[in-house]
Amino acid sequence: MAAPRLGVALCDRLDLIRIFGPHFDATPDLRLLPPDAVTDPDAVEFALAWRPGADAFRPYRHLRGVFSIAAGTDGITASASLPPDVPVIRLRDDDQALQMAGFAVFQVLWHHRDMAGLLAAQAAHRWKRRPGGASPARVRVGVMGLGHMGRRIARALADLGYDVASLTRRPPAPEPGVAHFTDAERAAFLGRSDILVNVLPMSDETKGMLNRTLFAALPEGAALIHLGRGPQLDEDDLLAALESGRLSGASLDVFAAEPLPKGHPFWDHPRILVTPHIAGEPEPRAVVENVRRHLVEAVA
Repeated sequence: MAAPRLGVALCDRLDLIRIFGPHFDATPDLRLLPPDAVTDPDAVEFALAWRPGADAFRPYRHLRGVFSIAAGTDGITASASLPPDVPVIRLRDDDQALQMAGFAVFQVLWHHRDMAGLLAAQAAHRWKRRPGGASPARVRVGVMGLGHMGRRIARALADLGYDVASLTRRPPAPEPGVAHFTDAERAAFLGRSDILVNVLPMSDETKGMLNRTLFAALPEGAALIHLGRGPQLDEDDLLAALESGRLSGASLDVFAAEPLPKGHPFWDHPRILVTPHIAGEPEPRAVVENVRRHLVEAVA
């Protein structure tokens, strides 16, 4: 039997070996090692990565692929040592998309049904009811981005009866129950988004896009659900929009600095729901199969 192809786990914080190592060990043709266990860097053929450091790739001269454990690859391509000729392969995991959809539905319901207000009423022992407004058909949800994750989110919300629209750069393939807007129709899309869900990837165009200009284009009292990338949000503009009443609330799963620093104003804000970047987590089996498909089966 041929020796297994060697891979290295490169990440700034997440313990990739603990999470994914046993699943690679169970695959005869692949093996995943931490950097300090690699005795021959030239034997390493692939890297499993999530936000690797600036010099993380430097020892590995014969990489054939770098595999992301996330849907996006911006955290990998930001590394200065990434070889320009090595492909970076994103993860496409249906289970992760399903997790994202369920998470987004929860957040939409949180704002639509004023769950924060209900929890506050419970804490005050106050019986609080808000007649009317419970029908999802009354709520217009805008989904920014209709890739693998965004399409699953939009479909789940449409299936629940929400009035869903998407914003994409170009006209996408149709999705039943979802109206589509392109960038040229951005103002109309924002103006009909009572709840805005962002799942756009990171790019020069999307950096800082969630700002006072965008918030001003939303209906008064709209809510923001931010599941994209931390640097896409102008944090000061969000706080100002919440203070003025332009926005009624926000759910944030990604941040410019992670973990969110102690003492950050988001922690204690009564109209912000903070979650620690957990909207969708990769299934180990999907990660292993992604590597096998591109590295082993493609050359078999």
